[in-house]
Amino acid sequence: MFETRSGEKLLKTDPATMPPDGHVVFIGRIASPWTTRETCPKNMKAARETGRPAALTIDPLYRDGLLDLERASHVIILSWLHHAPRQLIVQKPRHATEPKGVFSLRSPARPNPIGLHVAKLVALDIDTGRIDLDAIDVLDGTPVIDLKPYFASTDAFAEATMAGRDEPGRVE
Repeated sequence: MFETRSGEKLLKTDPATMPPDGHVVFIGRIASPWTTRETCPKNMKAARETGRPAALTIDPLYRDGLLDLERASHVIILSWLHHAPRQLIVQKPRHATEPKGVFSLRSPARPNPIGLHVAKLVALDIDTGRIDLDAIDVLDGTPVIDLKPYFASTDAFAEATMAGRDEPGRVE
């Protein structure tokens, strides 16, 4: 699913083969319209532009944790990008002229393939554990490891920048 490009480096040991130490559990799964990496939007902005909604289903054991979440207009979803390679430590993105360290990228390929998504909460049914979202940028069936309310007052930084990246619409 991921090809190795010139300039990329792999870790000597694949983190997927190492013993677990965090006891992370999946609390649900995402139902998305995306079934292949090629059709999946690269980010949440692109996902929203498709106009295709998504849903997240929380497993029965964790549904009580949804109590009062309907107050949030948006949620932060932490997902486990289970198809991503975990050994790629230096990557050469298609759009970049030089290789970059994994921690300076938003690529799914990383030692712990955790995805971070901010989505609009469209509807919530605690009894079924279903959360309807405006969009998502992951493959259908992607496991969810956590869900949090998004607080614009503490989670947004209008002054945030990334050197060398053109970000139209950014407030100066």
